[in-house]
Amino acid sequence: MNVYDFDGTIYHPDCSIDFCFWCMNRRPAMYLTFFPKALAGLIRYKLGKLPRHLMMRRFFSFLTTVRDFDVQIERFWDSHEKNISAWYLAQKRPDDLIISAAPDCIIAPIARRLGVRFVATEYDREYGVFLNNLMAAKEKARYIIDQGFPVIENFYSDSLADTPLALCAEKAHLVTDKAQKVTDWPDLDEATLGKVHRKINTGWSIHLE
Repeated sequence: MNVYDFDGTIYHPDCSIDFCFWCMNRRPAMYLTFFPKALAGLIRYKLGKLPRHLMMRRFFSFLTTVRDFDVQIERFWDSHEKNISAWYLAQKRPDDLIISAAPDCIIAPIARRLGVRFVATEYDREYGVFLNNLMAAKEKARYIIDQGFPVIENFYSDSLADTPLALCAEKAHLVTDKAQKVTDWPDLDEATLGKVHRKINTGWSIHLE
């Protein structure tokens, strides 16, 4: 089994942000009703005044306003499926697993089109809340271990924050250059470990229960 992160790994740039702008471009009023609040949340997060999971909850609140979501998400992927990396499509296997911090309602349609399994952050579009921990960093490794998945042959990600899951794989690969270049995961020397700890401890792994 091969396991893949999604955004920045097999898709560029970020499907959640892309879908947000897709929706705003079709409902320009969102540039006034949603965008300023989301931007303010991002600024507060950057200043250390708002936890990352609350910033993300504020951002993903736009999903609660898309009444024809099922129609729009399919149209979005009709337009953006081309952003899936060619190197991934060339090696895709039926037993692949995509694991992503993006909301499951955004990832599910593209996983279905690709014919692969996925796990993502569960998000309730009616109430605008996360239903589990953000599926990122340590939570990815926790999920794989808790679910008793078979041996991971290869793991691919664009972020060193995914090192906990990289360590669960027989072979790990780092994806760079806008999801186009695949190299070996860096050796965990002292300098790299420092980067890993900084990325993991930025708030990605948040217990929401």
